[in-house]
Amino acid sequence: MEKSHIESRLRQMQEEGTRFRAGVEIGKDISWTDLRARYDAIVVATGSTVPRDLAIPGRDLDGVHYAMEYLVESNHAVAGDGVQNQITAEGKHVIVIGGGDTGADCIGTAHRQGALSVTNLAIGVQPGEDRPDHQPWPMMPTIFEVQSAHEEGGERHYLASTVEFLSNDAGEVRALRVAETEYVDGRRVPKSGTEREIPADLVLIAMGFTGPEQDSFTEDTHPQVTDRGSFRRDESYESTVPGVFVAGDAGRGQSLIVWAIAEGRAAAASVDRFLMGETVLPAPVRPSDVAIGL
Repeated sequence: MEKSHIESRLRQMQEEGTRFRAGVEIGKDISWTDLRARYDAIVVATGSTVPRDLAIPGRDLDGVHYAMEYLVESNHAVAGDGVQNQITAEGKHVIVIGGGDTGADCIGTAHRQGALSVTNLAIGVQPGEDRPDHQPWPMMPTIFEVQSAHEEGGERHYLASTVEFLSNDAGEVRALRVAETEYVDGRRVPKSGTEREIPADLVLIAMGFTGPEQDSFTEDTHPQVTDRGSFRRDESYESTVPGVFVAGDAGRGQSLIVWAIAEGRAAAASVDRFLMGETVLPAPVRPSDVAIGL
């Protein structure tokens, strides 16, 4: 999205009375205890940003990074923010682990930075090109997608299980040992005897996210979490800490932007009711709502 559209929306929100305080880190610049003492209600809408790791041999080698480390630095560099020691794909063989939207962003960025090669690995089976019968409209179908980033080049490999990051003498990643994926008792595991090496100077882990960041909370302000790692909330979006509400991916887990928009509106209605005793604001979805068929 063009930054001009974002700036326009920010100006509108400021004119409506929203105050933005950038560069404030909860737990460092202000504690949760002080935050709760200062405000009558708080909405946690921090997203689900803790990346899923790949704990295999060689994970600590230079050149192995989370996708968001790479993408955020790339955005700052394009904006002219003067990034030091930027992670770049220029002149490198790049491997992206993970077949989702974040992985696609890495693929496109790597090509534009001048990567020698870009290889995308996904552990599962390649989806079909047609909508499956068990996922009729309006369900979101699992189909093989070709995004604009994929059209820029590179290779995509499915049923690929990463076994090990291989090192050169300088402690840098030089290759990945990859095996074919097989299913054993419902689990996806590397198939013995199918290992091969793929050259790599830069590896980007884009395997999704496990939940919201929680380091800033203290023991008495920490909301309970669900088995999936998201913050627990009731049907009014209120967490287990009174007056602290949760909206979007922080409570639902990684999902689509339309859910975040709907939950933001519904949570605002709940906060209004919490503060004023009643509300006329719309509440389009409940925290327990799921997509049709799921």
